[in-house]
Amino acid sequence: MNSLLQHAFNPEEFRREGHKLVDLLSAYLHDCREAAPMPVLPPSEPAEMEKYWQGELKNPGFDLQKYYATLISQANHIHHPRYMGHQVVPPAPMSALTELLEALLNNGMAIYEMGPSATAIERVVLRWLTDRMGFPASAEGVLTSGGSAGNLTGLLAARQAMCGYDIWEGGNRDAEPLALMVSEEAHYSVARAARIMGWGEKGIVKIPIDGNLRADTRALSQTLNQARQKGLRVIAVVGNACTTSTGTYDPLDEMAGFARAEGLWFHVDGAHGGAAAFSEKYSHLVKGIELADSVVIDFHKMMLAPALTTAVLFRNGSHSYETFAQKAEYLLANGKKQAWYDSAGRTLECTKKMLGVKVFAMIKLYGDGIFTEYINTTYDLGQTLAGMLKRESGFELATEPDGNIVCFRYIPPEFRGDADALTAEIRKEIIAEAGFYIVQTRSGGCTYLRVTLMNPFTGISDLEALLVRIRKSGDALAAKY
Repeated sequence: MNSLLQHAFNPEEFRREGHKLVDLLSAYLHDCREAAPMPVLPPSEPAEMEKYWQGELKNPGFDLQKYYATLISQANHIHHPRYMGHQVVPPAPMSALTELLEALLNNGMAIYEMGPSATAIERVVLRWLTDRMGFPASAEGVLTSGGSAGNLTGLLAARQAMCGYDIWEGGNRDAEPLALMVSEEAHYSVARAARIMGWGEKGIVKIPIDGNLRADTRALSQTLNQARQKGLRVIAVVGNACTTSTGTYDPLDEMAGFARAEGLWFHVDGAHGGAAAFSEKYSHLVKGIELADSVVIDFHKMMLAPALTTAVLFRNGSHSYETFAQKAEYLLANGKKQAWYDSAGRTLECTKKMLGVKVFAMIKLYGDGIFTEYINTTYDLGQTLAGMLKRESGFELATEPDGNIVCFRYIPPEFRGDADALTAEIRKEIIAEAGFYIVQTRSGGCTYLRVTLMNPFTGISDLEALLVRIRKSGDALAAKY
């Protein structure tokens, strides 16, 4: 055999380098847990980063462990307690270790024989989740690669089930343009799904929001009637659990009742916050999710798994077979459904990663309790931060947080300048200093700082230090605006 191939597949080298990598990552995790000083988001510019790696590609020689160490140094340090940026979970280490096994085995899951154990595990994990979400025994689902793919999958099922003809085969009909209703605060992946399905901008009917940035259920009937008057055929209503921009939960139970009364499909984008169902303390936020026709939940957001692993759940399990059905091939000659264990006909992917194995490992290692504890810890942090902001002069909330996403800004006393510009500059200074990682968002026409408290080891002292840092920048910059 070619010597390069012999070298690439050498088990002893894999063992040696693997042990070194695990030691490197373990030391890194220790530093993060101890909140060791480090740039939480190492400053960089895209062009400079590209130039660096282009140079590395051209340089002779290669040290694999140095490469790993460089990647760590340049990464967002999401395991650090002062990472408060995007909705990216610090994955549980054992979950990441299981993914190493998944990557090496590389059992694709288009059909059962390509990934037997992973296929069965996926079904077991999905049944476990549908049970925890309060779905009936007839519910089924699929795992797919991310919330965007999940929302598209759920809405494709809605289209197939609700349009009244075989739209997969016949395509959209210009005479009856289809549409969905969704809050103004919804994630862009919902609107993107509508466009992918060929509905265009007109296919996205915006539900007004109330003073708490939730879908205003008082406006549902009027919004639907106005859409119908424009000649649109609304087939689905989408609820948020929760929104990405501000973390607010729509009133799912009211939306479910409306959808049922109007004969509409009810889809819940619970990519971030659907897992609140695991918490007795916060499960009220998802009251009504069990009535949805389809639900999306990301294991890689509030369930501690590495990206990407998304569950798409269907209250009526048969819809999981119809989503991508061509010429009703989900029904066999004898009238029985397509085999559950051949997943290529039920997901966007043909070849698919062994998505469920790391979730199964966490369930067995830690039980439901780890998800309950994680939700409670991070959502409690959000409530704690909100309380601190209300006690501190100059700080204002965009809205009361439901969970671990908190949007706020700092306006110094007597300041009469451009608050949006000031907020953006405060964030810019903090990012440049790199002691914290926070982002910003727009809501209600205003710019706010936005923190997502994903790290369960973020403490009150970290929150206090953040507010001190924001106030320092705000007071110094106020004179300029």
